[in-house]
Amino acid sequence: MYKLFFILLTLSSSFSSTDKSMTKNRTSIAFYLQDGVEVLDFAGPLEVFSYADYEIYIVSHSKDPIRSQGILQIVPTYSLDDVPKADIIAFFGGNSQQAFKGKEITDWITKQGEDQNYFSVCTGAFALAKAGLLDDKKAATFHLMEDQLAKDFPKVEVVKGARFVDEGRVITTAGVSAGIDGALHLVTKIDGIEKARSIAKMIEYDSWIPDQGLIVGGSNPYK
Repeated sequence: MYKLFFILLTLSSSFSSTDKSMTKNRTSIAFYLQDGVEVLDFAGPLEVFSYADYEIYIVSHSKDPIRSQGILQIVPTYSLDDVPKADIIAFFGGNSQQAFKGKEITDWITKQGEDQNYFSVCTGAFALAKAGLLDDKKAATFHLMEDQLAKDFPKVEVVKGARFVDEGRVITTAGVSAGIDGALHLVTKIDGIEKARSIAKMIEYDSWIPDQGLIVGGSNPYK
């Protein structure tokens, strides 16, 4: 009886230690969603990151419900006032021209510090450009908004036709489904190509071609 108790106690300690270690090391990503956000812009990367077992925060200007494309109601977990610090902050398209006009988002980005990592899909790049994070850098955005991004932010070198652009701590992608490519690329950077391949297979994203984007900053995880 004593021996059985000792074994159970040992197993319990082992699982507790493992769980704490896993929680501590989980990559966290804050998804900033605005009213009118494009569904696939954020749902595609969310699917990828959830299979990667990353911790995802849903944050918006306030905790009031928002609607994606006027249909899907989403209740943010956090507002800009109380969102926890995340390893990565992500922005997405859909009504972003209006949503990113105010100072609040720019001020929030500015407070994050120089070691913060960012990810954007579609016109989410406008939020990063407005905060100066894309100055003198290459960037991707939705193909119908490439000229607008270049016009509004002359310091940004817009790469037309790129599925994603990796500038090190800032990754921007083209629109809609391209966000999945960017998300799989980010998983590759963090956890390796095999994990990204397994996720692509799990979600049946057969069209993924690794290294289809432009990698400017940092090391190339495909070499």
